[in-house]
Amino acid sequence: MNEREGQLRKILEHERRLGCADKAVIGGIDRYLDRLIEQNVFPPASPVGASIRALPRGGYASLGVEERARWLTQTIHLIDGQPGAAPLKAAPSPAREPAAAKKPRRPKASATAGDLSAPVTAVRGVRDALAVKFARLGVETVRDLLYFFPRRHNDFARIRPVAELVVGEEQTLVATVWSAAETTIGRRLRGTEALVGDATGTMRVVWFNQPYVAGQLKTNRQVVLAGKVTLFKGQKTMENPEYEPLEEELVHTGRLVPVYRSTSGLPPRTIRRVVKEALDSFADALAEPLPPEMLTRLRLTPLTTAVRQMHYPDGWERLEAARRRLAFDELLVIQLGVLVRRREWRERGLALPLPLPADVRRGFVGALPFTLTSAQEKALEQALADVAGERPMNRLLQGDVGSGKTVVAAASLLAAAASGRQGAMMAPTEILAEQHFRTLCGIFGCGDEKAPVAQVDAPYLARPLRIALLSGSLPAAEKRAVRESIAAGEIDIVVGTHAVIQGSVDFAGLALAVVDEQHRFGVMQRAALREKGVNPHLLVMTATPIPRTLALTLYGDLDISVIDEMPPGRKPVETRWVPPEGRDEAYAFVRERVGQGEQAFIICPLIEESETLTARAAAHEFERLRAEVFPDLRLGLLHGRLAAQKKDAVMRDFRDRRLDILVSTAVVEVGVDIPNATVMMVEGAERFGLAQLHQLRGRVGRSDAQSYCLLLSDSPSDEARERLQLMERTTDGFALAEADLRLRGPGEFFGTRQSGLPEFRAARLSDVRLIELAREEAARLLESDPDLQRPEHEALAREVAAAWERVTAEAH
Repeated sequence: MNEREGQLRKILEHERRLGCADKAVIGGIDRYLDRLIEQNVFPPASPVGASIRALPRGGYASLGVEERARWLTQTIHLIDGQPGAAPLKAAPSPAREPAAAKKPRRPKASATAGDLSAPVTAVRGVRDALAVKFARLGVETVRDLLYFFPRRHNDFARIRPVAELVVGEEQTLVATVWSAAETTIGRRLRGTEALVGDATGTMRVVWFNQPYVAGQLKTNRQVVLAGKVTLFKGQKTMENPEYEPLEEELVHTGRLVPVYRSTSGLPPRTIRRVVKEALDSFADALAEPLPPEMLTRLRLTPLTTAVRQMHYPDGWERLEAARRRLAFDELLVIQLGVLVRRREWRERGLALPLPLPADVRRGFVGALPFTLTSAQEKALEQALADVAGERPMNRLLQGDVGSGKTVVAAASLLAAAASGRQGAMMAPTEILAEQHFRTLCGIFGCGDEKAPVAQVDAPYLARPLRIALLSGSLPAAEKRAVRESIAAGEIDIVVGTHAVIQGSVDFAGLALAVVDEQHRFGVMQRAALREKGVNPHLLVMTATPIPRTLALTLYGDLDISVIDEMPPGRKPVETRWVPPEGRDEAYAFVRERVGQGEQAFIICPLIEESETLTARAAAHEFERLRAEVFPDLRLGLLHGRLAAQKKDAVMRDFRDRRLDILVSTAVVEVGVDIPNATVMMVEGAERFGLAQLHQLRGRVGRSDAQSYCLLLSDSPSDEARERLQLMERTTDGFALAEADLRLRGPGEFFGTRQSGLPEFRAARLSDVRLIELAREEAARLLESDPDLQRPEHEALAREVAAAWERVTAEAH
């Protein structure tokens, strides 16, 4: 007798003892038999299998008590290898089928087990109302359900006798039910109270607001209980534990039990039941995307096993092996995608070489009003080497706030102009585009920064350099004139917003495109900019320090330059965490700095007040500060709901010192340069990520004056206080970015869903070695099969195509 036969025999014997009342198994004997049929535990040709299938269409539940007893005895004898009793007289209806088959509109899961794209209602027990609740969690198909991995697991695997249970700990025991009854707990609350025990003692178990449990706990039945042990009047007690009959396959107790994200009306037991049903019925239909050779060489768990173990692991080691396998899959798909994009970029065709003559380079560097840092020199060397070649440059330039990325961009644009070609620089906002326009004019010499076209007489060039500003707010006549000059080749460098990539803008010879704060642009927008020229070189920049693991995934198709040192003489911004009782003192400090002719930012996490959030809102704070705190000062309000022209007007007023204090949301985070601003006050600082706080802090400290960042929090938790104190101690943006990635995850790292990074279910960006392994294997695969056309790579190719289709759609 094997294990499954023994389990079935135990259940059938228990059913006989209960008087054939169909109560030996929660949900009924038929539900248990359905599972045996679906799993083909007892094939039709076997004696036990034939006996199960001999039941009428209505199943065991449709039989009378005498017929039930005869079938139970017959089947037990067959399990024991004995001759059967008198055969069951089947009803004239067709032979028994699983109960779900009785409802043609709801076919049982096994009937469509190969269709993982089927809705979750294909899983037995999931009706439309339940499907709606799962949809709130992003689970709409069977595949979604299989990949709906737990947040964590409760360790209910170690079973202790009653005498060894420790008060205050989560534990598991196997006990016999001595009594169970509905009861009134307190004045009105209905519930269940049971007395259970084993050979070492007894204990009390209570389920609050769950009177129905009493009907499921039959006297003398053995159950598994898992929960926290407390003391009630000196007696060991469990309150609201998980429970299961011992004879059933354990799902909620006695093992590592999954804990899933949930939503209103979706209890944990229901989620576990549905997921287990989906695993039993559909997991075998998962197509293995990895070739057998790779699985063996890397010692990876097969996919079906990994998915099962991710939900219901046999131990912690098996769980980690499953997570490693599934994380590798996610990372491999990403790496294949970025390497294919990298190859396609390089194979687009030859770019125009843009060598910068040595004398022009020396003249450019020598004319700068500052000395380049070694990090700037290295990044400049890499960029100029790229644009001098025939392979199109595809480089990411990342550097902390104020590290001097614009100089590297300027040198690259100069190389294009010196070669008789055009360069373009695109920024996410008009105010930032204007800032770049003024900065470039200053770097190259001097020109009329107020006109849309500036002519700069750089001494190291044989001719004047013409720089144009193209933005949506230009008057129609000026905009038309600028576009005509660009098309005629009379403009060397074009600076603008997304207006640069509109169809009405034509370039005579675009050879280099520079995109600032590139994560604010979609992939398709960057592609449109490239299409303005013939295989132009591309340089993208970001002031967000990017951890190495994120750079390997999100920016794996780019070469990367890092400026990781600040120009000498720059004073670090003094950062202070201000406790709630220090708010008035902080306001006094802001007034003092403004009184000395300086300016201040006050940042709020929300635009308007919320009923569910207690954070201060910019619109309300603006009115309160203007009326009660700073009535004699000039305040402005800036947030994301303002029209673009209004935003730019407010920022210009602040830049031109017509405002003393700017109350704003985090919309000022990127790129804005206000040298006279020396104070950054952040309300609700615990609601921002470390990287975002660092970006906000970078909006001050742009001059020789000492600058300050004040972090306010009305009710910081211990974790929030620790994070804010880390901001006080650390000015290294890369160190903060690494910490932010650990604390918040990649999905929120940029504060934008346009990052182009899929949401990971199993991978962690702290898995440096696994990311590197995935990249190595991706390169190996593409080297042997560049288009993934071999039969063994067919499933993997589908995964890559689907993943990058989603990324492109999000970025678009």
